[in-house]
Amino acid sequence: MDAIIKMLEKHQPLFEKIGKNPFLQAIKDGFLGCMPIVLTSSIFLLIATLPGVVGITLPQEIIDWCNKLYNFTMGVMGIMCAGTTAKNFTASMNRRMPDGKVLNDSSTMIAAQCSMLLLAVTQLSVTVDGSELSVMDCTSMGTRGLYSAFIAAFITVGVYMFCVKRDLTIQLPKEVPGAIAQNFRDIIPFGGAVIICALIDAAVRALSGVPFSEILIKLLSPLFAAAETYPGLIIIQFFTAFFWFIGIHGPSIVQPGIDPIRLANQAENLQVLLAGGHPAHSLCFNLSLVGEFGGTGATFIVPLLLILFMKSKQLKAVGKASIVPVAFAVNEPLLFGAPMVLNPYMFIPFTVTGCVNVCLAKFFIDVVGMNGFSFVVPWATPGPIGIFISTNFQLISLVFIVLLLVIDAVIYLPFLKAYDKMLCDQEAERAGEVAVEAAVAEAPAAAIAETSTEPVAAPEAAAPSAAGKSVDGLKVLVLCAGAGTSALLANAIKEGAAKTGENIASSAGAYGQHTAIMDQYDVIVLAPQVRTYYDDIKVDTDRLGIKLLSPRGQEYIALTRDPEGAVKWLRENVSK
Repeated sequence: MDAIIKMLEKHQPLFEKIGKNPFLQAIKDGFLGCMPIVLTSSIFLLIATLPGVVGITLPQEIIDWCNKLYNFTMGVMGIMCAGTTAKNFTASMNRRMPDGKVLNDSSTMIAAQCSMLLLAVTQLSVTVDGSELSVMDCTSMGTRGLYSAFIAAFITVGVYMFCVKRDLTIQLPKEVPGAIAQNFRDIIPFGGAVIICALIDAAVRALSGVPFSEILIKLLSPLFAAAETYPGLIIIQFFTAFFWFIGIHGPSIVQPGIDPIRLANQAENLQVLLAGGHPAHSLCFNLSLVGEFGGTGATFIVPLLLILFMKSKQLKAVGKASIVPVAFAVNEPLLFGAPMVLNPYMFIPFTVTGCVNVCLAKFFIDVVGMNGFSFVVPWATPGPIGIFISTNFQLISLVFIVLLLVIDAVIYLPFLKAYDKMLCDQEAERAGEVAVEAAVAEAPAAAIAETSTEPVAAPEAAAPSAAGKSVDGLKVLVLCAGAGTSALLANAIKEGAAKTGENIASSAGAYGQHTAIMDQYDVIVLAPQVRTYYDDIKVDTDRLGIKLLSPRGQEYIALTRDPEGAVKWLRENVSK
């Protein structure tokens, strides 16, 4: 097993390169920017359907109102995602542009949304009450059109880069105000992106008779079907955990490519559920509540196992410190505190447990009759609660949750016990060494005290060091993948500042959503899960004069548990 770990560490730069792929990063960040749409729309659907679970019938007007809110949020998810993906991809490409040439992210965002409409939406003429009306088929404006949204975003930014690099823009005299001149400079790339997408859609319609978004789904449907089999679910879940095991945020690599179909399947499950049928899709957005039960590696039960069954001081302390965060799917205190990342003892349970969980979920959905996940809940919802809600409060889901806990405990416990024995042996050895060192050090000290008559000189006052420099007035932004892990350190810094009386403001954020606000901060701290993006963000922080810090895994977790130490750490590093 050690040989496997060394081999993985050797190839870690390659895995990090995959994780930093700008296309995957733009999809992830664009999708993350639209998460309020997903979560808010699901809340209104819960309002409309939850009373029926307990036998309460709401007035039809309220149900229609909730459905309208859902349709005008989730129903335009594709359009909005085209814009957010283009905006984030533009920020990434701007780092690669020649000096003095910049892409206008507001313009690329709007152009991508228009291009997505051309690729996905069909315009029809219908007769209503004797009058002919022009209407749009909205089927692909939501989750069904997400792949078209991503393609529109990449085409748009590519066209803008081509035009701006070659100065294919309308140049106005320098006396013209900058905002007006920028609008004219964007006309050619904007028109080029829209025309290219319109031509692609026209060609597809001429050959197949359906819009680009529909032919794309038909072409990819064999892959989607394969992904929803037992082997497909295992592969997806294994690599999600595998990348995290080697220290790279696995969901950021694996999930962007399948998020559109996961969300579309969940929306389809919801429609079937509301129609009174059995939602049968297992590859859904909230399948992560099962495969990443408590976080990647399905670690929900692990802190409890550490507290109840482990003997080593290290693992018991990690269990107590991580039990609350892990309950809300923030398992970095466990991943880096135990540690589980690159720990040979943990490779098998960390990569296998989630695979077993998703297979069990598919079995319950296909065979036992449990509802497929229908309602979207936030990723930080405690797993048992999220599963119960997302399956429409089915009682069978409670049986499923109990089985998950038992099976996950059975998988993890033997490996944890083996690791615990090794740590106990190390702790006993260290305790013996400390006792010997203390005995050796005490004897000469006592002898000197008895024989020496010279007065002991008072120690000189230490000169104030740079590390003691005040950091009053600092604004600190902590970034991670989803603003969960970053909140742990941001809150610790805030608490430490209150205790030490220093004026430090700290906030938590998600990497990829920071570009519009980073210039408001003096220091940016990267959580371990996004350290792979250090070089990318360093370009921006150097340009803006912002201090960039990136503590390692265990150091980061230690800072989250030591508020005053976190402030001291800031002092030491800001002054360097």
